[in-house]
Amino acid sequence: MTTQPNNRMVIIVRADPVICGHSGEARNLAEAALDRGFDEVRIITWPIDRLQQTGLPLKPLDRVLPYSAGIIVERPEPVGDYKVPDGRYLAGLTGRLVELFTDGVPTVCISLYLSPHAIAVADAVRVAQSTGLPVNVTTVAEAVGSDVTNVVRSCLEEERWGAAAHVLSSYLAHDVCLAVSQYTREIILAEAAELDARHGTTFAERCRDRVAVSYPAIDVGSYLHLDPLETESLLTRRSLTRDGYVLFLSRLAHAKGVDDLIAGFERSHSPAAMRLVIAGNGPDAGRLRDLAAASPLADRITFLDDVDDSEKAHLMAGSAAYVLPSKPRPEFVETFGIALVEKMLAGGGPVITTETGGIGEAVGDCAIFVPVDDPDAIAAALDRVFTMSADERDGLERRARVHAMQFDRAVVLDRLLERVHVEPVMRVAVGMI
Repeated sequence: MTTQPNNRMVIIVRADPVICGHSGEARNLAEAALDRGFDEVRIITWPIDRLQQTGLPLKPLDRVLPYSAGIIVERPEPVGDYKVPDGRYLAGLTGRLVELFTDGVPTVCISLYLSPHAIAVADAVRVAQSTGLPVNVTTVAEAVGSDVTNVVRSCLEEERWGAAAHVLSSYLAHDVCLAVSQYTREIILAEAAELDARHGTTFAERCRDRVAVSYPAIDVGSYLHLDPLETESLLTRRSLTRDGYVLFLSRLAHAKGVDDLIAGFERSHSPAAMRLVIAGNGPDAGRLRDLAAASPLADRITFLDDVDDSEKAHLMAGSAAYVLPSKPRPEFVETFGIALVEKMLAGGGPVITTETGGIGEAVGDCAIFVPVDDPDAIAAALDRVFTMSADERDGLERRARVHAMQFDRAVVLDRLLERVHVEPVMRVAVGMI
């Protein structure tokens, strides 16, 4: 006979193998929930074949790290057949949530991304309550920037205000409404106010009263005290040397500014042995590879599309500099910058980035900032790094690590549980320094 859990955490997200900081955040929240005494933790996500069909950038399936024992990953199958043209997978996800919400187990449910995850949760709660079965669930919705820029804002631009209202209404139906940065909160309020001004709705005031900031949860411990021998071994396998390469590691999309980085690397006075390593995958991969192939430094530019989570920290730690020249685009704005925090924890050379969106909240004053769309500024920043003294570099590295420690997953989860008035059963140290 299966023993019913005493408490449960459910996280709805585009989980692994999707290449996205928030899939990693879901893993971190799940792991921290185990350490905080939840005796059942479930990640509800999408079937692998559906993720492959979407064109989302994915990690190699055979290199996705396992979750700890006690974390259950569910990928509900679609509901209906070909006669249902769309919504089949969402129906499967929502239906599974209804089942979890009606078994009487006290549950904290967190949705990362409003569309469609928060919409599914709000619908599942409504259905669960209509069944007459016991429902004991507290819901948390965390909005990321693309929820607004890619959904709400585009709906307003296309005069499809009903769809925007659907997203915001589902968001506000949750018990706790969070944004991943102060910048994200501000754009939520701005777009809600625009919707109100055009159509007489009342979303802005409710968002202003209810939306709080909760920064992404990061597994601090996995980036601290890396084994230098393991780092050297990994770099050797990649034909790299410590401090012998400039690193970009993120999704390959136009908004990430990789084209500016390639141009900046070309214009810098980099040592002859210095390489540019571009690690990741995404919709802009083909164009960027063509751009690099046409570069006069093409033989010094390497693309890696098979980096897994266990390798990532070592690549970061071994780099001479980590560059993310992100720029605002209609389809995407960097609303925090999880990879930047991970790099600051891992050590190595300085971070070079822009002040786009919420990046400043992620890195504080611990990075070298360049303007957006400015390869010359990137070149100048790289030249500064190449001539930086060991003392200056070490001081910046230490300061960056101290700043990044505030995003430890245990700290973030504890603050979240305080918001939902759930007391952790145990308080153990996660990500000890």
